[in-house]
Amino acid sequence: MATIVMIVIVILLIALYAGLYNGLVQLRTHAQESWSQIDVQLQRRNDLIPNLVSTVKGYSKYEASTLEKVTQLRSQLENIPDSDRAQKMAVSNELTGTLQSLFAVAENYPDLKASTQYQSLMEELSNTENKIAYSRQLYNSTVANLDAKIQSFPSNIIAKIHHFKQMDYLQVPKESKSVSKVSFDD
Repeated sequence: MATIVMIVIVILLIALYAGLYNGLVQLRTHAQESWSQIDVQLQRRNDLIPNLVSTVKGYSKYEASTLEKVTQLRSQLENIPDSDRAQKMAVSNELTGTLQSLFAVAENYPDLKASTQYQSLMEELSNTENKIAYSRQLYNSTVANLDAKIQSFPSNIIAKIHHFKQMDYLQVPKESKSVSKVSFDD
């Protein structure tokens, strides 16, 4: 009888160990997949930018520096290795800010704003920016779940044995946190 109890206990311990390990693997895989979704959306945005730049160039010669900055950041983003997530997000955030400047350029060109090609590109870009924001939220949520599991008992023991590491969250740039000044002066 004691042998049967010991066998049952060993089987339960093995099942618990396997369940904890598989849970960690699943969360790590989900975090990696979440990052991949961000990467896909960044590439989608990069694919849209040349068309947007070409469309804007056709209407404005004055904002050449903004167009050059967008092109430069797009190129820079494509050359960052996938493993350098922090740098990729920093350049992506800078590109988002520069794109917002480019959107503001359209306000000065009514013909550009009325262009169906421009409107279509802006809608695609806006949708892509929303998908990037959602993907960032999903990534951070997934990383939070993984990090919690890595720190929680008893899965922390399994995580340490198999060298699971906590992952970094995507941070909002400090300049994005500053409060915009609104003025109603005439």
